[in-house]
Amino acid sequence: MENRIDWISVTLYIVILLFGWMNIYAACYDEAHSAVFDIATLHGKQIIWIAFSAVIALGITLVEPKIFSSIAYIIYLVVLGLLVLTLIIGSATKGGLSWIDFGFFKFQASEFAKFATALALAKYMSSQDIDYSQLSAKAKAWAIILIPAALILLQHDTGSALVFASFLLPLYREGMSPKILVTGLIAVILFVLALLINKYIIVGVLVLIALFYLFVWLNKRSRKHYVWVSAILIACTLFTFSVDFVFDNILEPHQRDRIYVLLGKSNDTHGSGYNVYQSKIAIGSGGFTGKGFLHGTLTKADFVPEQETDFIFCTVGEEWGFVGSCIVLGLYLVLLLRIIKLAERQRSVFSRFYGYSVASILFLHLFINIGMVLGLLPVIGIPLPFFSYGGSSLIAFTILLFIFLRQDTEHTKPL
Repeated sequence: MENRIDWISVTLYIVILLFGWMNIYAACYDEAHSAVFDIATLHGKQIIWIAFSAVIALGITLVEPKIFSSIAYIIYLVVLGLLVLTLIIGSATKGGLSWIDFGFFKFQASEFAKFATALALAKYMSSQDIDYSQLSAKAKAWAIILIPAALILLQHDTGSALVFASFLLPLYREGMSPKILVTGLIAVILFVLALLINKYIIVGVLVLIALFYLFVWLNKRSRKHYVWVSAILIACTLFTFSVDFVFDNILEPHQRDRIYVLLGKSNDTHGSGYNVYQSKIAIGSGGFTGKGFLHGTLTKADFVPEQETDFIFCTVGEEWGFVGSCIVLGLYLVLLLRIIKLAERQRSVFSRFYGYSVASILFLHLFINIGMVLGLLPVIGIPLPFFSYGGSSLIAFTILLFIFLRQDTEHTKPL
């Protein structure tokens, strides 16, 4: 009894999965192809992926948990090989080069890179001879994260690459300095402000903050304080003036347009801002209780592009309204809290770190997807876990979750 799989998490997974399928059915509903098992439709194909994922989930529960730790680096290297292969033979889709096309199905290696990196990083962090306070140990941990992220960026898949920032939370849980999190937050704030405000004004404000800290906030000042504050001020200034170069030379034109739309510097509702504009209309039209299943007028008319994949949540908002949207978000919240609770009871560093990685990856996907659908974040193309249409993402998320649930069945055994 003690080593049984956590059925609360499994139940939440199944409920989210089925509710997602219902909304995929609604998003691509066609009276001429209304049969549930019509594999010529997206909802019919999704049933196949759901069944395949169920088989994989069952298979994972039958595997000895220690195997995942022993082959973590092998899985990681195999996925890195697939990412490199994608750069060589990948097919271009919507501006990205992230798919390997086998003809009868397409495979997206970047989706599998997330759980592979989680396994490899958990394996590394659980090594008995590691001292994470050493610079070399930190460098190796960051290399495990940044190598697949860089390969994915080369595929022009910014959304998937951004997900690798989710590993900050499990690293923080295992002792990473909070200064890194604060530095990342400051960088994001400065990046946005540099696009909106004159850069000399930003630098002037930074100087005032530095002076206030040195001569008002600190009771005791030393040469060390002056050096550190000066270094931070110079770094922030250089970063602020480098924003334009990064924005103009690294980001793709459509990514720049979407950021301008988000920041209110552009109002292109027929171009780069079309998806979000139509999505907000669809969600707003759903009201409190929604228009009802298969009664979403904007959904049926296919006004929102990608409404069965990245913008699936607008279908929820239109047909199920505010109530249905809250239920979906509530299901995800309960699942995330459950995973964190399970992670905290793990006796091994590998299982605990991997559990936090699962929760962080799912949370960042949820946060970015819902944020972009509501117009609160730029559109970067990222699926809603277990909900959006797609075989690669569904299988990868299923593997990600069930490896941890299998690890959890051993939490009562001695190390």
